[in-house]
Amino acid sequence: MPTADSGQLFPGKKFISTVLEALETKTAMLSGEMRRRYLQRAAMAGIIIGVFYLINYTVIAGFVQVDPGLRPIGRLVGGLAFGWALVFIYYSKSELLTSNMMIVSIGAYYHRTGWIQALRLLGMCFLGNFIGGLVIALIGSMSSLISGDVLVEVLGSVSHKLEYVSAGPAGWADLLARAILCNFMINIAMLQVYNGLIKEDITKCLVMVVAVFVFAFGGLEHSVANTVLFTVAGFRDGIDIGLAMGNVGIALIGNYIGGGALIGFYYAYCNDDSRYREIHSSID
Repeated sequence: MPTADSGQLFPGKKFISTVLEALETKTAMLSGEMRRRYLQRAAMAGIIIGVFYLINYTVIAGFVQVDPGLRPIGRLVGGLAFGWALVFIYYSKSELLTSNMMIVSIGAYYHRTGWIQALRLLGMCFLGNFIGGLVIALIGSMSSLISGDVLVEVLGSVSHKLEYVSAGPAGWADLLARAILCNFMINIAMLQVYNGLIKEDITKCLVMVVAVFVFAFGGLEHSVANTVLFTVAGFRDGIDIGLAMGNVGIALIGNYIGGGALIGFYYAYCNDDSRYREIHSSID
């Protein structure tokens, strides 16, 4: 009796193997001298997000200066510009918390890492991302980059994000849903980049740009981007730390559900051929 090709039944095996190789590299960096290097790579991701997020608000402010009615166009163009942040992070080999949520979940499913080690990796990554945002906040506070209409856009965005927390349970649910969809988009893009089917770099770039554009233009919530934004705004104009921490906390939970569960665990299970191999080896 002929059997189906395992590669056709489980077409995401390349994706899984690539992720597990990436996880092995990341976990190897969490000891000794390499821990500092890992923190630096995570900090660079925070810096990249900070720069591109400010450009997003600068673009919006530019359209508003021409005509307030052009603000939706500014958001569209700004979102496309911000979309390149993920491309820069990917090709500079920087470490971003939200994509690592998917990676450690797949590693945990296949028993390549324990949850304590996974949380340690995510904690180090988040710390590095925060340090990178802090660097941008310090640089921004010494310049006029965040002033005028740009500052108005930044503070307006911060106020809107904090309102999710102050609004109570309905706002928390809204924030959680937006965070889930945000990291779903980020990691569905990384799945396509890692799965080996896309060969051309320009196509990989477009996939990542579109995914980030959807989250930026759609008003979805990214825990790291929010952390960087709140840090920048806090240095420039002050911020309610309690509300900011509440926003980031809920966004972290939602991001993990969207990237760790809906992408990580989902595709780890879909491409687990161990049971299939057991059945057919017993038949043979």
